[in-house]
Amino acid sequence: MIKAILIDDEPLSREILKRYLKKFSEIEILEECNDGFEGVKAIQQHQPDLIFLDIQMPKINGFEMLELIQPAPAVIFITAFDEFALKAFEANAIDYLLKPVAEDRFQKAIQKFLDKSGQTPNTSELLETMAKEPSQSNRIVVKTGSKVKIIPVHEILFLEAEDDFVKIVTAEGSFLKNKTMSFYEQSLDPNLFVRVHRSFIVHIGQITKIEPYQKETHMAILRHGQQIPISKTGYPKLKSILGI
Repeated sequence: MIKAILIDDEPLSREILKRYLKKFSEIEILEECNDGFEGVKAIQQHQPDLIFLDIQMPKINGFEMLELIQPAPAVIFITAFDEFALKAFEANAIDYLLKPVAEDRFQKAIQKFLDKSGQTPNTSELLETMAKEPSQSNRIVVKTGSKVKIIPVHEILFLEAEDDFVKIVTAEGSFLKNKTMSFYEQSLDPNLFVRVHRSFIVHIGQITKIEPYQKETHMAILRHGQQIPISKTGYPKLKSILGI
């Protein structure tokens, strides 16, 4: 039996999918979820083989929810997204269904899933692509224990490389995200965030002072007192963005 979860904030959409799924006796729906928060909990609890995932949902969207799941189950996206997103799906061979979902198209998606023995392409490249879109880049969603937290980008003081993670530091505390420094260097607003060191990206609005340090390096002093090293190569980038 294939274990499945429906994650969609529209009850009517879920009812339509359940009706279509009645023709596939090998698929069992374990739970229905109204939003991404519920989806994260349900996936952790049930470890499904397949999820049907709406993208445009309140609280956190489908892309943000998937970033919190390791490893992610097979996904069939349900979307009313624009042309750019659809091209991203197609480029990564990800199956998706456009709302309103037609039954024949739904059956083809299920058959594609069954033919691949439940294995769908890795979604990581798709998530990397979509996270760089302006609509996705104004906040970062992290998981702390069993809780999900949304961090508005303007609240970030700096980011620091920490082993295979990036530590996102705010006035409230620090949070780990399974991304790379290069990812954030490319996706954050370059007019607000500068990579001043291979291990640090700083919000320029938090810098109160820049002091000489050693061997042609400098130190940035932030509003909350943190000291961020500025490398020899990072200093010219910071000077350029600050206009000094």
